[in-house]
Amino acid sequence: MITGRADINSVLTQMRELQAQAQTQINKPAEMANRIGEPDAPNFGNMLESAVNSVNDQQMEASQLATSFEKGDPNVDLTQVMISMQKASISFQAMTQVRNRLITAYEDIMRMTV
Repeated sequence: MITGRADINSVLTQMRELQAQAQTQINKPAEMANRIGEPDAPNFGNMLESAVNSVNDQQMEASQLATSFEKGDPNVDLTQVMISMQKASISFQAMTQVRNRLITAYEDIMRMTV
């Protein structure tokens, strides 16, 4: 039997929590669209900045965990590092897709005739 291996139930629990968080994030744009025009409605620039900062934080956390694991920190196991790196990778890919869609939307608007 392998010792020091993360319990599969804790990994599954983390995956379920991430799925719930992702589902919440998917539903947020519809909620925000209903608030447009309200004085306390979020600013698109602020939302975008927050998303970029979140991606950066996830990448920094993954990097720190990987460094700690490489140094032999007994509190960091390989599954933590891999999950953190995958979260950072997926969030970066999602941010890249958002950027691509924003650029496409901008180009479409620029091609419109007035």
